[in-house]
Amino acid sequence: MAEFHIAPYGSEYFEGVKTLWQEAFPDDPPWNKAEVAVPAKFAVQPELFLVALDGDVAIGSIMAGYDGHRGWLYALAVLNSRRRQGVGAALVREAEERLRSMGCSKINLQVRATNAIVIEFYKRLGYTIEERTSMGKRVASLPQASP
Repeated sequence: MAEFHIAPYGSEYFEGVKTLWQEAFPDDPPWNKAEVAVPAKFAVQPELFLVALDGDVAIGSIMAGYDGHRGWLYALAVLNSRRRQGVGAALVREAEERLRSMGCSKINLQVRATNAIVIEFYKRLGYTIEERTSMGKRVASLPQASP
């Protein structure tokens, strides 16, 4: 198993993260595509956008956020060829530590109910299913990606 390290996202990793997300999230809606989501996240709490690197190649990424009350994990992705090698768990642990250092006492995340493999992954990391209804509302039109 090749070594990797975790670093804050930098724009030099954009193409790698874009490729990673295309593999991990092939059916995501346009507003979740890297061209839209990466610049938006990089503008707000960029220290909570992490990449796992093998040399200078992005093999995993995670985004987190903290609103002063709860922390959230988003868009954990690991290249298929690097799964089951500790990359995802290391990214989650580093995001948790960064949230904890900001004063966060509880972290939430969402997983599609049909994604049993990911649900089991998070259970192994200590997350539990909470009986909630997830609701959402789009309040802005889709931003245009930069050329």
